[in-house]
Amino acid sequence: MSTAVSPLAPTNVPEMPAIAGVKLATAAAGIRYKGRTDVLLAVMDKGTSVAGVFTRSKCPSAPVEWCRAKLKGGQARALVVNSGNANAFTGKTGKQATTLTASIAAKAAGCKPDDVFLASTGVIGEPLDATKFDGVLGTLAQSAAPDGWMAAAKAIMTTDTFPKLATATVKLGKAKVSINGMAKGAGMIAPDMATMLAFVFTDAPIAAGALQSLLKAGVGDSFNAVTIDGDTSTSDTLLAFATGAAAASGAPKITRASDPRLKAFTKAFNAVLANLSELVARDGEGARHLVEIIVEGATSKTSARKIAMSVANSPLVKTAIAGEDANWGRVVMAVGKAGEPADRDKLSISFNGIRVAWRGARDPAYDEAEVSAAMKNPEIQIRIALGLGRGRDRVLTCDLTKEYVAINGDYRS
Repeated sequence: MSTAVSPLAPTNVPEMPAIAGVKLATAAAGIRYKGRTDVLLAVMDKGTSVAGVFTRSKCPSAPVEWCRAKLKGGQARALVVNSGNANAFTGKTGKQATTLTASIAAKAAGCKPDDVFLASTGVIGEPLDATKFDGVLGTLAQSAAPDGWMAAAKAIMTTDTFPKLATATVKLGKAKVSINGMAKGAGMIAPDMATMLAFVFTDAPIAAGALQSLLKAGVGDSFNAVTIDGDTSTSDTLLAFATGAAAASGAPKITRASDPRLKAFTKAFNAVLANLSELVARDGEGARHLVEIIVEGATSKTSARKIAMSVANSPLVKTAIAGEDANWGRVVMAVGKAGEPADRDKLSISFNGIRVAWRGARDPAYDEAEVSAAMKNPEIQIRIALGLGRGRDRVLTCDLTKEYVAINGDYRS
């Protein structure tokens, strides 16, 4: 974990309300780090439904495989997250570690192992000593409280420079319900269903099937529209938990994602996902600029997404932004290599609202001094107009600096 907070970190941290039916606790189990918390236990009330999306990596971690298998039950009572060790590429010992961790957590929470969900983040390829959870999780279950959100977000950090939290409150029927979320992620971030670790909790009474539909739809323009370095992790996990406690206050029980009563909730839920995913982009390893890429006039939204990702993942584009250089030629290159419909002579490119390229050439009004001044802004918007159709999309990324190389060059050291 870096000691210097990203210059793109938010200035305000949200006040996180209690979520009825959720209690949190953290501890230092000595997984990898010294002198800091590295394990989180969340305990949920009976009746809590769960949904999840995971990495599409063909080399998933043991916790990802565990969660995929247990998700079919639709119920959750506990969540254990550790930082410092991803428990990925660890063979049979990785599977044994998940089984032991779930068993210890189940005993602590008073539930079945099948109702325990797991996530691990950190170094790949090193065995996770799950015996370190023995005793620790029992103590955490006894001390768990509804107000530990900040401590929880800090416990799951690795190379993150700040904790990532988001919240929303909305009406469901006549009842007020809350949505809290936390995330971690700064490197090895590329969209492929989740792109890091994130956990969302609500007291709304939403059945597992409906919650799964909401989550799957919600990641499309949030976590799946963020990239830091183009590398999809082995451990990407996004879990959502709905305790249903708000039913006691009159919130209707929801069994279908298409239920019209979910309209306001869905908007708030998606806003929490969007806020968390932007925080990930703001904490990209070594980042000094947050970059929003908008592609419009494409033949379809899918085509616009592919072009936007081609630009966002280009090392040449990202290093130019790090150098505060409005090198639109590199953007042209990234558009052209995307393999999607594009017409050089219809293409327009703007940096922070200043058009620099138009109709296949440099803009006639191009002013180097004006554009250079705009590139010093910590937030950069690249707008690409293709002039071919009505397809539009937006993705977030960050610049690529020397610090990224330094962080990853000695990550295991």
